[in-house]
Amino acid sequence: MKIALAQINCIVGDIAGNTNKIIDYANRAHAAGASLIITPELALCGYPPEDLLFRDDFNVACERALQKIAHSLPNITLLIGHPKQENGSLFNAASILENGKITATYHKQCLPNYSVFDEERYFEAGNTPLVFEHSGTKIGVIICADGWESNPAIRAKQAGAEILLSLNASPYHMDKLQTRYEVLAERVSETGLSVVYVNLVGGQDELVFDGGSFVLDNTGKVTHQLPNFIEALSFVEFVNHQPQPSTLSPQLSLEATVYHALKLGLQDYVNKNSFPSVVLGLSGGIDSALTLAVAVDALGSDRVKVVMMSSEFTANISVDDAIEMANLVGVKYSQIPIKDLFNLFCDTLAPEFGDLPFDTAEENLQARIRGMLLMALSNKFGSIVLTTGNKSEMAVGYSTLYGDMAGGFSLLKDVPKTLVYKLAEYRNSISPVIPTRIITRAPSAELRANQTDQDSLPAYEILDAIMQAYVEDDLSRNAIMQLGFSEKDVFKVTNLIDRNEYKRRQAPVGVRITQRGFGKDRRYPITAKLKFDA
Repeated sequence: MKIALAQINCIVGDIAGNTNKIIDYANRAHAAGASLIITPELALCGYPPEDLLFRDDFNVACERALQKIAHSLPNITLLIGHPKQENGSLFNAASILENGKITATYHKQCLPNYSVFDEERYFEAGNTPLVFEHSGTKIGVIICADGWESNPAIRAKQAGAEILLSLNASPYHMDKLQTRYEVLAERVSETGLSVVYVNLVGGQDELVFDGGSFVLDNTGKVTHQLPNFIEALSFVEFVNHQPQPSTLSPQLSLEATVYHALKLGLQDYVNKNSFPSVVLGLSGGIDSALTLAVAVDALGSDRVKVVMMSSEFTANISVDDAIEMANLVGVKYSQIPIKDLFNLFCDTLAPEFGDLPFDTAEENLQARIRGMLLMALSNKFGSIVLTTGNKSEMAVGYSTLYGDMAGGFSLLKDVPKTLVYKLAEYRNSISPVIPTRIITRAPSAELRANQTDQDSLPAYEILDAIMQAYVEDDLSRNAIMQLGFSEKDVFKVTNLIDRNEYKRRQAPVGVRITQRGFGKDRRYPITAKLKFDA
């Protein structure tokens, strides 16, 4: 028996486009000698469809598309993920299509309702296994979170399954592939069944699905490993219910997976939303440099424009480094000095400000002038503005509303500052695109004379560690101090995180690469008195 794994990039809501892609992949699989092809979870409508699932017309369109696919593929068996309305309920489903018709449908039993998942908002849970026979083999079906619990796989085994097929829309975060291996190996250990794991690939708003589909034999050994972050059609031969070993795609380093996730997330956000190009402010600093590198790799230099908006506080080396990098990656580059605009604003506000000293008002004014200029270019040319702030800055509010936060996509929103440096070094290991001085010089917003980030923040190694403990691990302040951090640093960082939720709510969407980003993962109230530690 030859099974095809369709690791495809589906667009949420593009039922017609997804239908055509699935038919194309199925025909290619049939031409290559496969008799069965499996798609990812909810491949027909894309994942996650969110409140589109509340629309009857959306679900009717999915049902019509399912029938079209069945009629279009009389010569191959297809296991396809789709939403299913039945008796007033909606299910996350997978159907067997063969001989031009739908012969069986499975309803997902375990509905995740944590992290970025809201499936209990939309779906009813199934409670019945599905085992179908194909080429003399009894095949059990599970869907994504079913594989993270014991019962669905065990029920399939009890119903006679001899192998398991798992349809997935499992989003990326760092080290996720290894976790999937471990979890599915537990299902193998419990059932003694081989598992075919097919995952979605592609960017969807803040989520990136990394593909990385694989097959485990009945000992838990990986026999097939598809590449990460690209579409793929791959095949597995089964003999006596066991997958025959094949070539494994190499695993990527952590920095490589994060870089590819950022690249794919940006690429799909821009292309799926039909933006012709992107524009960003290139400051000569590390964050905008990394953003530019990813943007060029994702979209090509001809679809990226950068603007250097220098002020009286901008160092000459910042301008020099920005020009050097723009030339290295071959993008369109402009300089729009903001000194005169800044002075005009200051003169206009002088009657209101009076003799008050220069402070964050004037600093933020510079950032807002830059944001206004970038948005004007966006409006004139249709480009989407990429903001360049990182997770560390988003955490503690080291950013300006309607200034450097103004834009349509925040590429580094979930990337801590310490990881920004590692990603820059990784990208330069492929080819030198980020000037060395950008990486080695002290970070600065350059909004006043001789400014560095560490004038007002702890060292980023400390800040990022406290941020991870507080945001991702949910540790208390006391518990974080027990890790060896000073009371001063812990309270400074955590208080800033709590205080700046209002800013993060107004930030653009950005790629999620950690287990808890500032988005669907973490939904904190803006108005709250948070006093948990004695």
